[in-house]
Amino acid sequence: AASLSNMQKEETSLRKRRFDSSKPEPEHAFTRKRTGGEREQPPEEKSEAEPLLLQPGTFWLTRIVLLRCIAFIYFVAFIVALNQNKQLIGERGLMPCKQYLREVKRYVGGKINMDALSYAPTVLWFLDWSDMDTNLDNIALIGLGLSTFVLLTGIANMIVMALLWILYHSLVNVGQLWYSFGWESQLLETGFLGIFLCPLWSLRQVPQHSPPSRITIWTFRWLIFRIMLGAGLIKIRGDRCWRDLTCMDYHYETQPVPNPMAYYMHRSPWWFHRFETLMNHFIELVVPFFLVLGRHMCMTHGVLQILFQVTLIVSGNLSFLNWLTIVPSIACFDDKSLGFLFSSAEGKAKQLVTKIQSQEASGQKPDPTLGMLIRRVVNVSMGLLIAYLSVPVVLNLLSSKQIMNTSFNPLRIVNTYGAFGSITKERTEVVFQGTSSPDHSDPTAVWEEYDFNCKPGSLNRRPCLISPYHYRLDWLMWFAAFQTYEQSEWVIQLAGRFLANDTVALSLIAHNPFEGREPPRWIRGEHFRYKFSDPGGSHAAQGKWWIRKRIGPYFPPLNLGGLRKYFESRNWPHPDIH
Repeated sequence: AASLSNMQKEETSLRKRRFDSSKPEPEHAFTRKRTGGEREQPPEEKSEAEPLLLQPGTFWLTRIVLLRCIAFIYFVAFIVALNQNKQLIGERGLMPCKQYLREVKRYVGGKINMDALSYAPTVLWFLDWSDMDTNLDNIALIGLGLSTFVLLTGIANMIVMALLWILYHSLVNVGQLWYSFGWESQLLETGFLGIFLCPLWSLRQVPQHSPPSRITIWTFRWLIFRIMLGAGLIKIRGDRCWRDLTCMDYHYETQPVPNPMAYYMHRSPWWFHRFETLMNHFIELVVPFFLVLGRHMCMTHGVLQILFQVTLIVSGNLSFLNWLTIVPSIACFDDKSLGFLFSSAEGKAKQLVTKIQSQEASGQKPDPTLGMLIRRVVNVSMGLLIAYLSVPVVLNLLSSKQIMNTSFNPLRIVNTYGAFGSITKERTEVVFQGTSSPDHSDPTAVWEEYDFNCKPGSLNRRPCLISPYHYRLDWLMWFAAFQTYEQSEWVIQLAGRFLANDTVALSLIAHNPFEGREPPRWIRGEHFRYKFSDPGGSHAAQGKWWIRKRIGPYFPPLNLGGLRKYFESRNWPHPDIH
């Protein structure tokens, strides 16, 4: 009987266990079995419980950051163009681009053909030349609109980026002396590479069927490698002060357009200047090789290069050059390292990239399409083109007669770079002065000075802070000061415009002493040696940032009548006709 009772209890217990096992488990304990017996949470709880974890090795977010940075530089460049092109290369500019295009057309045989396009690639060949100012403004405005769109959205396709590249190319190739700086070619090369970052048509931040090409990422890294190594080699092969570590004793004071921080950094102790020069050599000659030493060293390279460029931005007004040089350094970082810049919200770029990475990790890749195949062929072709065009550039880097800021092809796709191969040890400035006196030799004549926007002039004016903006005339005045007016004839044309109170030319400067009055009868150029005042000295106490000493005349007193033949011999319109 006892045995029978025990059997009944066991049966009841077994039934109870079976009944209990058929009940659904509480939601917080819900699990499901894999084939291997492992237990995991359901997908919906996993996505809620775990943060978005990006994996290394992809460049979706890198592409967005790169596109926005390239667009920012284009935006600044087109703003500068819109504000200054008419005065520099417009109908009444100092070097009219219409006249330049006519000379090119005459040089290639009088026709607009492939020779003309190769010599000066610009869409202006195909536009109406009757109102060149409008053409220049329209190019700048379209460029501003496109770059603003990419900057704000982080979205672009090959067509948008190609348009930006073509538009800026069209300005650079008719900009003549005003667009002769190394950063113009650097922007065109950077912008060209930016075209191949994007899908052909799609305007989505994360187009799943158009992942960023590793070839394109490596062309950006190749660009920053050449920029930095070229800058380092030109210094070591150039001025002796780079080898004896004394260049920074002079740089802050004699750079083209100093800023307020340069005033104080110039007074740093000698050992700090030696340290700066050593660090410059390390960043430019050693750090570039970090690019090929694995992911972490590549990111270290990116961090060091960006910090170096930020230091240069803080200590001088070097246009958008240093801002632009930061751009290819961004290619040193993958999605995992840049994820902190992006929101983790549902449907945003970071979440989409995480989803793509998860799908790829589980073997779920999108089916190959014809477009993907074409894109792969285009990227490989672009890589081969960059490799081919890099041959003369590499030979230039290895040459003891290295040339900086030069292009070996008309489209400026791969260029040589470098900066400050030689350092001027003294700062000289050309100061324009005008007088209303009928006799320029009269000792009682009052000579009044013209002030430019940013270049040193008035001793009491604080050095300006404008980077990444750029005053092209001010920069060229720095070069003119250590040349002669015969080598910089445009200086005489500028003097003639001042004599006529020409509003177009005067809009390029900050102060016209004859505004609202009769134009001056005479203009002269005086040559001065400028130095920073001592921050704790008597000059600084009087509010003077600069002290100066006259060297002598830069060009003699001129009047409009005396300039007539000079202007006619150079085919310049005489200022008084306006």
